[in-house]
Amino acid sequence: MTTDAAPRSNQDLCLATLRDTDRDRYLACLLAPEDKRGALAALYAFNAELARIRDLVHEPLPGEVRMQYWRDLLEGQAHGSSAANPVAAELLATIEQYRLPTQTLIDMIDARIFDLYDDPMETRGTLEGYAGETASALIQLASLVLSADDARRSADAAGHAGVAQAIAGLLLLMPLHRRRGQLYLPLEILTATGLDRDAFLAGEDRVRISAAIEAFAGLGREHLAKARAASPIAPLVFPAFLPVVLAEPVLKRAQKLGARVFDQAFQPPQWRRQMRMALASMTKKI
Repeated sequence: MTTDAAPRSNQDLCLATLRDTDRDRYLACLLAPEDKRGALAALYAFNAELARIRDLVHEPLPGEVRMQYWRDLLEGQAHGSSAANPVAAELLATIEQYRLPTQTLIDMIDARIFDLYDDPMETRGTLEGYAGETASALIQLASLVLSADDARRSADAAGHAGVAQAIAGLLLLMPLHRRRGQLYLPLEILTATGLDRDAFLAGEDRVRISAAIEAFAGLGREHLAKARAASPIAPLVFPAFLPVVLAEPVLKRAQKLGARVFDQAFQPPQWRRQMRMALASMTKKI
């Protein structure tokens, strides 16, 4: 006896991709209204595709080629049909349905070029700009899907929340980045603690490295506080902010660990992250 399984939709395929590449945002999709999940999954899967390019290539040029594919797609210059790529097809459908600003997505690609190289992040402002065009922009785009009117009122909160979320993510990835010779912690913070790039990556001056990491995590907590102090986040767009609620435990733990973040895993377990998001979906507080 044979059965013909129904073909999975692009939305289902985006969710499946997300489940494998960004479990936290996958869970955030499941906590969002059912009729919005496909669009959110398309945005989050697109972000995950950009974020993992550095993991898939050994040289910057092939990474830039992969990013150019997405840029061409968004600019209407794609080579061949996008139907073969479910993330691309669903992303284009989402942009059209919700009238999303294409330039914001292109800016996200351009910001991610930084990931392909080992140039240091120079200043706090540079870091905040990078986070603004990646994590903050993703929150705002998701908010536009959920409720365009409410999204505009939560733009300030999205900006600060994205920076806090980005810094938490960079702290979790710091051991990997250090092995690669990448540095996202701004040089001006290192200088203030008496370090330079090489000394930080060498990992020997634990006292100063701890001070730099504490300041970096403190910058994330500063932005999180500003996000909470911004205009109240409307309930309709709150699902876009759900992944942000995972930032605070990471930032606090990093401040305590200091240089030990290089060699000690401190990501809360999956069940605890899931519970934190589920609770936040009820309280509507980040």
